[in-house]
Amino acid sequence: MKQLCSLLCLVAAVAADKIPDFVVPGKCPSVDTSKLWSEQTPNHEKYEGVWYEYALSKNPYQPIDKCVRNEYSFDGRQFEVVSTGITADNRLLKNSGKVYPNPFGETHLTIDYENSFAAPYVILDTDYDNYACIHSCIDFNFGYHSDFAFIFSRSPSLSDSHLKRCEDAFKNINFDTSRFVKTYQGSSCPYDSQREL
Repeated sequence: MKQLCSLLCLVAAVAADKIPDFVVPGKCPSVDTSKLWSEQTPNHEKYEGVWYEYALSKNPYQPIDKCVRNEYSFDGRQFEVVSTGITADNRLLKNSGKVYPNPFGETHLTIDYENSFAAPYVILDTDYDNYACIHSCIDFNFGYHSDFAFIFSRSPSLSDSHLKRCEDAFKNINFDTSRFVKTYQGSSCPYDSQREL
């Protein structure tokens, strides 16, 4: 119900020409989600564990600004996700969500966080041990779409070669990689405190 209300509000805003800046003209890129799904589904268990956010595109639904640490727990069907980090006003924050198979049978995962709406979660590329490249895109009526992208790393840093794998994956779907903003990670991040939240 929350997803439907959010979607209806967004569609109403688009129809009223009050378009949020994250809703842009055009359609979502063509991605072979069936191929990715068949390759990744048997390996979902390998995706479990801690992922640090290395970079993301501008995202108004992302309340955590820096030191973003995501812990994925897999139960054989879906992931429970706990994200922690520091907000823009320097508060330590914990945000919880789920990542699960699309309930309408589409060949991708769906991400659903508290205080947000459910959206596609497509892993464009990952080696499960070092990096993951995630894209989320929704097509709307009236010829608009909204997309968000993330680059994850198993550690607070990411090698140039693994970063290039993600950049290439995004370029393959014509995603402008200049949209990425690097997420601060480093020695001043309270990772031990974040684990205790």
